[in-house]
Amino acid sequence: MARPAGSSKLLRAMNESAALAHLIDPGRLTRADLRRLTALSTPTISEVLRRLTDAGLVGVVAHQPRRRPGPNAEIYAANPDAAYAAAVSIRDVGSGDGPSVSAALCDLAGETRARFECDVDFRNTDPGTALAGVLKRLQGDQERLRYVQLGISGSYDRRTETIGHTEVPGFQKPGLLPELIKELGVPIGVDNDVNLAAIAERRHGVARNSDGFALLWLGDEGLGLAIDIGGTLLRGARGGAGEIGYMPLFAADGRRDLQDLVGGPAVLALGHEHGISGRTPGEVVSNAGGAFFTELADRVAVGLAAVIAVLDPSLVVLAGQVAQAGGRPLRDAVDQAMLRAAPLESAIEVTSIDDDAVLLGALDAGLGTVREALISDIRDS
Repeated sequence: MARPAGSSKLLRAMNESAALAHLIDPGRLTRADLRRLTALSTPTISEVLRRLTDAGLVGVVAHQPRRRPGPNAEIYAANPDAAYAAAVSIRDVGSGDGPSVSAALCDLAGETRARFECDVDFRNTDPGTALAGVLKRLQGDQERLRYVQLGISGSYDRRTETIGHTEVPGFQKPGLLPELIKELGVPIGVDNDVNLAAIAERRHGVARNSDGFALLWLGDEGLGLAIDIGGTLLRGARGGAGEIGYMPLFAADGRRDLQDLVGGPAVLALGHEHGISGRTPGEVVSNAGGAFFTELADRVAVGLAAVIAVLDPSLVVLAGQVAQAGGRPLRDAVDQAMLRAAPLESAIEVTSIDDDAVLLGALDAGLGTVREALISDIRDS
């Protein structure tokens, strides 16, 4: 039977991709280890290691003493300096009550090399200038920087290359991404911040072993929803899947959508009604309990019931500053509120990530893209 043209190149790339993935995580493997993990033959493993070494992606980092006569086995690992990925999380509100940027840089092995957060006045600073400053601060020499993953509160329409549903000045401009790529000279990707938080939850959090889950983001400012189906995020036709804050309500008190019911300002107002102090919604929730949690949970259940009724996820993860501040007591209150609201069954958990989930997810997404690009470069060489 004739084999399709190019199949040998594809097979070679697949072998190299598998070997590189193992050398990155867990890393430090001998040829015998790689044969066991990949089920490839000894000659194939030798050729794969030669190509990856010549490309500067892996190298010998140690030798394993042999019990029998002969040379010590070489131990290989990925070259962490072969390529870097950067993550930039653009937030509506930072420590100075205005837009802020959280950024990090990681190497090919996934180790964080630099990280910082700062407030940025996007009203007087265009996105290109701001991002150039961020990348320079992360890494002066950007030759090794292969990809930048942006996370923003909003939706990215890949067809029109436009960011929608965002309140950060300057980022609504049509065709912004191609301009940024041209100006900064590095590939850039954009994704919704809650989608990136879900990537982090899938890799590091309570959803690691889930077949699929919904992540409901209860933030200091906005709401968001990420939908993971078997490890794949549902983004929608225009990137707007999960903009649950716009879900309309028909309330006699004038609330128009779910954001009016459980968004940050609504949580602050509810706290004041209950006599609970706090500068931010998260602070209010951390100082609260009892009747406040019951009422807040009933509000959350309004949106959550719609999510579960449509998606039927096996797991719902509550994330964001409000959810983290509420912790297990808020989770229990939401669980009880769901029992009162509708006969729907989904496990509900609070995120186990106590770091910046959006930034972690952006690093994971960016690093994944870098690794795929490196393999593609080898395949086409």
